[in-house]
Amino acid sequence: MAACLQLPLTAHHGNPISAIAVMGLSFDCIGHPYTTADIPSVASNVIESLTKNIQIDNPVTNTYTLGTHSMWIERASGSLVGHPETKRTMETVCSVLKKGVVCWMVIAADDDALQTFGNGVVTLEGEDATALVPADALQKKP
Repeated sequence: MAACLQLPLTAHHGNPISAIAVMGLSFDCIGHPYTTADIPSVASNVIESLTKNIQIDNPVTNTYTLGTHSMWIERASGSLVGHPETKRTMETVCSVLKKGVVCWMVIAADDDALQTFGNGVVTLEGEDATALVPADALQKKP
C-alpha cells in the first residue's frame, strides 16, 4: 500500500511549524476497491506510515457525512519522538471516493492551524463545496 500512496498536496506554515498533507490511494494501484467499512483500517495504516516520528496520545475518532460521502475523523495529541516538549494536535480525515481513498492530515502547532484545516473547503466528486470538518464532527451522536 505504501508504494501506492500519493501526496498531491503538502504545505507548512508558521513558527512553530504546522503542516497539512493530502494523501490518496488509487484503487487501480492497490488492485481492489475499499468500502466505507474499510476506512478506519485504511486511515490507521496511513496515519501509522506517516507518523513514525510522532508519539500519538489520546486519539478520539468519529464518523460524519459530507454530502453523500461518509467521513472518518481522528484527533489526537502528539509530540516528536525524543522531544516530548514539542506538542502538536494531529487530525486526520479520510473518505472513500469512486476511484480511491483520500485522507487529509494536519499536524497543528496551534488552534489557528487546526481551524484553518477544519474550515478548509473541499468539493468531493462534484458535490457542493463545504468545510472539511463540521464543528460537531467529533461529537458522538446518540
